[in-house]
Amino acid sequence: MDAAPEPAARGRHLLDGGFVLALLGVAIVGGWVLLAPPPLLATTLARPRPEPRPRPAVAELPPRPALRVEPAPTPLPTWSKTVTGQVLDDARRPLAGAAVVVDGREHRTDADGAFALEGPPPGAPLLVRMPGFAKATVRPVPGPVEVVLQPRVHRAAYLTYFGVGDRTIRNRVLDLAARTELNAVVIDVKGDRGWIVYRTEIPEALAAGAQGPATLRDFDALMADLKARGIYTIARIVTFKDNVLARHRPDWAVIDTRTGTPWIDNEKLAWVDPFREEVWDYNIAIAREAVRRGFDEVQFDYVRFPTDGRLGAARYARPNTRQTRLPAVAGFLARARRELGAMGAFVAADVFGYTAFNENDTDIGQRIEELAPHLDYLSPMVYPSGYQRGIPGYRNPVEHPYEVVRESVRLIRQRSAHASVRVRPWLQDFRDYAFDRRPFGVAEIRAQMRGALDGGATGWMLWNPRNDYTGAALRQKEALAAR
Repeated sequence: MDAAPEPAARGRHLLDGGFVLALLGVAIVGGWVLLAPPPLLATTLARPRPEPRPRPAVAELPPRPALRVEPAPTPLPTWSKTVTGQVLDDARRPLAGAAVVVDGREHRTDADGAFALEGPPPGAPLLVRMPGFAKATVRPVPGPVEVVLQPRVHRAAYLTYFGVGDRTIRNRVLDLAARTELNAVVIDVKGDRGWIVYRTEIPEALAAGAQGPATLRDFDALMADLKARGIYTIARIVTFKDNVLARHRPDWAVIDTRTGTPWIDNEKLAWVDPFREEVWDYNIAIAREAVRRGFDEVQFDYVRFPTDGRLGAARYARPNTRQTRLPAVAGFLARARRELGAMGAFVAADVFGYTAFNENDTDIGQRIEELAPHLDYLSPMVYPSGYQRGIPGYRNPVEHPYEVVRESVRLIRQRSAHASVRVRPWLQDFRDYAFDRRPFGVAEIRAQMRGALDGGATGWMLWNPRNDYTGAALRQKEALAAR
C-alpha cells in the first residue's frame, strides 16, 4: 500500500491544478469567441441597439356613419275590385259618351258622365278620351275617380307620302307649326297607291309589295320629334283605293267585266272590293300598326265606292246598291272603331262635302246618319272647288268660300247630333280647278276657317297636294298668347 503525501506537497499540487484549470477555462472561452459564426458575433457583440423612434401620428379617420335602416317601400296604389268615376269637361259638366280604356277594353260613360269598371288589372292606368279634348291618363287611386278633360282643337296640315320623307318639305311644315296656330299633322301612312310610309311588319303588306319607294327609315325618330314638339299626329290610310293590294290579290279586287282583270279608275289605279272582309282586315291591321307606332288618330280616306272610270264595268262580290253599300262602309268603320278604340286611338273618316246635302248615300256608301256612330271625327272635304254643282243659294262656290264651309259643317253637325262625333273639315289651300282657276290665298283660306268655326267645327285641316301652305293665313303663336 502506498504512503500518504506530505502536506506541503499536497498544497502545491492543488495550486498547480487550479492554475491548469484556469488556463483551460481561458482556452475554452477564447476558442469559443474565435470560432463563433459571424452573424451571432455581430448580433451579440458588435451591433448597438437602435435608438427608439417616435411613433408616427395616427391619421384622424372620419367617424363611421350610423347604419341607416331603409323603410320598406310603400306599396303602389291599386284599383279596387270595382272602379267607379265620372268624366267632366273643364267647366265641370258631365261628358256623356267619353271612352274609358283599360286592359284592351273600351267602356263608355253614361248621360251623367259616369262609368263603372269591374275587375280592372290592379296597377293598370285608365286612358280617358273624348273627341274635342286632350287624352288623359289616370293611375290607380283609392275611391271614386274624377277626370276633368281639357279642350283641344286640332288645326292640321297634310304631309303626302313623298312629302313626309323629304326633309325640306317636312321641315317647312314643322316650322309653320312652331310659329303659327298649327298643332297637328296628317301623314300618309298608306297613300293613294297603297304604299306604306314606314317599315311595316304586316306579312300580307310585305308580300304585296306595299313597302314603297319612299320608305322612311328614321320614322321612329320623326314620331319622337313630333311628340316632343307637342304635335298631334293623324295617320291617313287610303282604304279601298289600293293599286298595290289589288294587283297582288285580284281575288280581293274590283274586277273589270270586260277583261277579268282588276278594274281601274281614271287615274289608272286599281281598287279593292269594299265588300271583302279580307280587305277590311288588311286595312285594320295597318291601322293597328300605325297606332303602335305612336299615332294619336287614324283617318280613313277613300272609305267609299269609286266615283270615276267605267263604273258600269265594275264587278263586286255583291250587288252594288244603296242597300248593300251603306252596310259595307259602316260595317268596316264599326269594326275599325272597336279595335282601334280599345287601343286608345281616335278614329276619323273623310267624306264628300256633298254628303252634307244629299239624303241618299251619294252613290258611294257615305251617309252621315249611318257613319257618325262609328267615328270620333267626321272630316268632310268642303273644298269650294269640289262643289261643281254649287250648293243651295250659291251657284258659284269659289266665290263664297265662307258660306260653303259654314253651311256644310252646320248640316253635318245637325245630321250627326245623335252621336258623340265631332266635325273637323278639310279646307282648300290650292288653286281652283273646277271654275275659273283662281288662286286660293289668304282671304279665301281665312274665310273657310271662319266658316268652319261659325258652323260649329272642332278645328280644321289644310290640304295642299304639294305641301306648300299659305303661312300668312295662319295666326302667329305670339298673337294667340296675347289673347
